[in-house]
Amino acid sequence: MSVQSQPFLKSGGSVRKPSIGAILFGLIPFAAVCFSVSLWDRVYPIVLGLPFNFFWLISWLLLTPLCMWGAYRLEAHRDRVLNRGDGAP
Repeated sequence: MSVQSQPFLKSGGSVRKPSIGAILFGLIPFAAVCFSVSLWDRVYPIVLGLPFNFFWLISWLLLTPLCMWGAYRLEAHRDRVLNRGDGAP
C-alpha cells in the first residue's frame, strides 16, 4: 500500500496547502480584533454615535469578508496558473 502525498477529494481533485498570501489575508482580521485591544480599548472618542471600541469591532466585522475575498482571489489565481502549467500571468 503506497502513501500518497496529498489527500484526494471525492471529485478527483487534490487538497493543497494555502499560499502564504492567503493565510496572511485570513490573519489580518484576526489580528486586528484580537491583538489590537490595547490600542482601541477606549470609550471616547465617539465615532458615528458609537464608542470607538464598538466602532472598531463592527468595522472589522464588515472588513473581514473583504479580506476573505482577497484570499480567495489569490488562491483562484494560483489555481489558474498551476492548471495552465506554463506559469505565465
